[in-house]
Amino acid sequence: MSRPIFPHIPWSGEGSGPRILGINPWILDFAAFNLWSRPVGLLACLDMLRNSGARVSLMDCLDPTWEGVPWPKPGKYGTGHYPKEEIPTPAALDFMDRKFSRYGLPREKVREALAAMEPAPDAILITTIMTYWYPGTLDILDMCKELWPDTPIILGGTYATLCSDHADESGAMLLKGAMETPSNWAAVWNILGEPTPSLPMNAGLGLALDLYNEPTYAPILGSRGCPFTCDYCASHALYPDFTQGTPNTIIEAIQSEYDRGVRDFAFYDDALLVNPKRWLWPVLGTIQAKGLDLRLHTPNAMHIRSLTADTCQRLKQGGLHTVRLGLETTDFNNRNDVKLTQIEWEDGAQNLLDAGFNLDDIGVYILFGLPNQNLDNVEEAIGHVRSFGFRPHLAHYTPIPGSPMFQQARDASSHDIAAEPLLQNNSIWPCVPGGFSWAEANRWKLLMQGK
Repeated sequence: MSRPIFPHIPWSGEGSGPRILGINPWILDFAAFNLWSRPVGLLACLDMLRNSGARVSLMDCLDPTWEGVPWPKPGKYGTGHYPKEEIPTPAALDFMDRKFSRYGLPREKVREALAAMEPAPDAILITTIMTYWYPGTLDILDMCKELWPDTPIILGGTYATLCSDHADESGAMLLKGAMETPSNWAAVWNILGEPTPSLPMNAGLGLALDLYNEPTYAPILGSRGCPFTCDYCASHALYPDFTQGTPNTIIEAIQSEYDRGVRDFAFYDDALLVNPKRWLWPVLGTIQAKGLDLRLHTPNAMHIRSLTADTCQRLKQGGLHTVRLGLETTDFNNRNDVKLTQIEWEDGAQNLLDAGFNLDDIGVYILFGLPNQNLDNVEEAIGHVRSFGFRPHLAHYTPIPGSPMFQQARDASSHDIAAEPLLQNNSIWPCVPGGFSWAEANRWKLLMQGK
């Protein structure tokens, strides 16, 4: 399916139910990079609504969307940069010596396309992926209010769920947590003025990926939630359960996107290797049996303790290319979790090498900027990772409301991170004494390169 001519935004669904427009706003930030990004929560909502008789549409401001829209050339495996426009830095962040930009489609094009929608939506569902990206969400929310003043707007995602007091000021209905919970599902249909239907099959795990024209990559969502409880993570506040899909539905989703020309697939699971017999091994086996020439990627990082020799062989044979590992720290005696020992780390790393993975495609996340963190340990971890031939990646800490560590982050930060979500932005190093500085940023960059 080729991209339509601007400003077309089609409706999808054969039912006679309400028309619901889903919007993934621009990113307003100091930096942004497309690492197989898709708003999976929003896509899951649109899939559930369409399967329940609604007609749905998608305006993803982080996708080219229309034929002829200027867009940076994709990099390796479909990742790459977004187009950007420098805009004024918000007052709460004016202490930063960095340029602030809007990333994604031009604002005027989005407004023109929304204004041209026929027929108009009966309801609008807007997501926010990061709490501190809320200015883009409020911008497009105001745009929708101007275009359709009487249309109900539902605000979901991390901002609505984790910063609900702040988001309340938007005037939109807040969808806190997953739509498929009984209370949220009923609330959405109530605001539509419709009787509440039963939840469709595969609710929360199916994605309306067909709403994208000419996609170069696609997410795979085999599970929701995470059984681990890391101090820095708010997974349980966003999705308290851990649910896994069935092999057939996941294979069908992959096959459908593959038939549309997609060759790069990114796992969005937070716990990909937990109980892999449930769905992952059957899916990888089917990919092999069908001879699908695709590439799999794990941007969310895999749990290293699960990387047995057999697991690494299965992943390699199933088409895994980009490997990301959640090492976090090599201070194994003082870890705040039960996920990894030094022996497990070294065995997992060696198993990847023995399975034949390319060193250039293996990256290891190291946490940086935690409250009261000893940064000497970060330097040690970088050197340790490089000694294996792997590429270290600094995972800059974001203080997330709802995470066990958030109060500790509040105590360590010189900013009021609870009152202003903009100050939760990891680009400002909110819990590092002195905050972000170009000199320190360049020093860390050289360390990562082994210089």
